[in-house]
Amino acid sequence: MNASYTKAETLTSVALAPLDLLRSAALVIGFSLLIALSAQVAIPLPWTPVPITLQTFAVLLSGALLGSRLGTLAMIAYLIEGAGGLPFFAAGGSGVAHLLFSPTSGYLLSYPLAAFLVGLLAERGWDRRFLTAAAAMALGSILILLSGWAWLSRFVNASAAFQAGVAPFLIGDVVKIVFAAAVLPSGWAILRKSSRRS
Repeated sequence: MNASYTKAETLTSVALAPLDLLRSAALVIGFSLLIALSAQVAIPLPWTPVPITLQTFAVLLSGALLGSRLGTLAMIAYLIEGAGGLPFFAAGGSGVAHLLFSPTSGYLLSYPLAAFLVGLLAERGWDRRFLTAAAAMALGSILILLSGWAWLSRFVNASAAFQAGVAPFLIGDVVKIVFAAAVLPSGWAILRKSSRRS
């Protein structure tokens, strides 16, 4: 394995190279299932219809690991699986109505865009240093929160939507961003060490 990586490469594309159609499809399905699994770790909050889940962390990490194209496809696959009736949304939710008309629809519909954004930045090397990885994750997280807030504002006023759909998740998002920003550069460091040995 060559230690010099091109701009369009992600951690996964380098670690599993070459990424043919079969491997790419397996990654898309696998990561869509990871998002579904992370949605089941749901902690309901009494004052908001939006539970605390591991979904946003999994979405952002998927984008960074898979890149813009495969990350977006994994999110689209996840949304289709959940809309198709599989109990893949938070706490086992499913169906088209849950995807398109629930108070949490804004978050769900933002996942492909967030994965695309983080994946695009990762392809440009933002995932290789802590600060830029944190910035990429923060931008993706902001996109998800803004989309969720805007959608939730259809049900209540903007201030109440912020208190219910953004404020309770800010500290948790910072923790997830820091963790992901530490993991990604570490993964690249491990790949560099292994490539020197081979």
